[in-house]
Amino acid sequence: MMNNKIVWITGASSGIGEALVYELNAAGAKLIISSRNRDELFRVKQKCRNQIDVHVLSLDLEDSESLPHKATEALRIYGHIDILINSGGISQRALALETDLKTEQRFMGINFWGTVILSKAVLPQMIKRNTGTIVCVSSLVGKFGTRLRSAYSASKHALHGYFESLRIELDNPNLHIMLACPGFIKTKVTINALTADGSAQGTMDTAQENGMAPEECAKQIISAIKQKKEEVYIGGKETKGVLLKRLFPAYFAKMIKKAKVT
Repeated sequence: MMNNKIVWITGASSGIGEALVYELNAAGAKLIISSRNRDELFRVKQKCRNQIDVHVLSLDLEDSESLPHKATEALRIYGHIDILINSGGISQRALALETDLKTEQRFMGINFWGTVILSKAVLPQMIKRNTGTIVCVSSLVGKFGTRLRSAYSASKHALHGYFESLRIELDNPNLHIMLACPGFIKTKVTINALTADGSAQGTMDTAQENGMAPEECAKQIISAIKQKKEEVYIGGKETKGVLLKRLFPAYFAKMIKKAKVT
């Protein structure tokens, strides 16, 4: 199903995004890979089995004014985009009352607005061709909040509200919108997570260190795309939190206060 599909992946230089690159390249997809770090993108490209069908397009999700132009560049590479996977983003490890406003705004700018702007830029050609898929890599904390994640969780909750509404507005079975919600995945996301003053944490969380391999997460995301799921939860026992909150909200509220989230 992925053979010759044109897939644009943001956040492709590390973590889940990087793992998606390798899986999709092996499946025969033609890729556009993006992140801020151009050198890392070329490193990822060099590790692919078929480098010919991997095009590097660096971008900064925080530079909102540049993103429509980047989307135009991406569309010119192969003529259209079949699947956009919004995997780029930053995480948080700080208490809400200690986090400065500028840092909180960065989460919304990168995680939410960056995803929205790119998605709106590629959707018109998908509508014109009457086919296309947009994937937003959200998080389990896009479904419920935890300590140290207030602005990050807010940015992920925002993705759900926006793209669930967009899916209803499009009302087209040929246009697929999916929200992928990973839990603890063993990536560098916690090392790069922003603390209260906007600096990187610089250390790996224990829960993240013991989390699912990014390669397995990527496989589950791709499987969910093929099945045209609207939402998928990926990880270990932490994924049960979504159902617990829905069915037993009072119990979940007590449990999440005690849960180890780092």
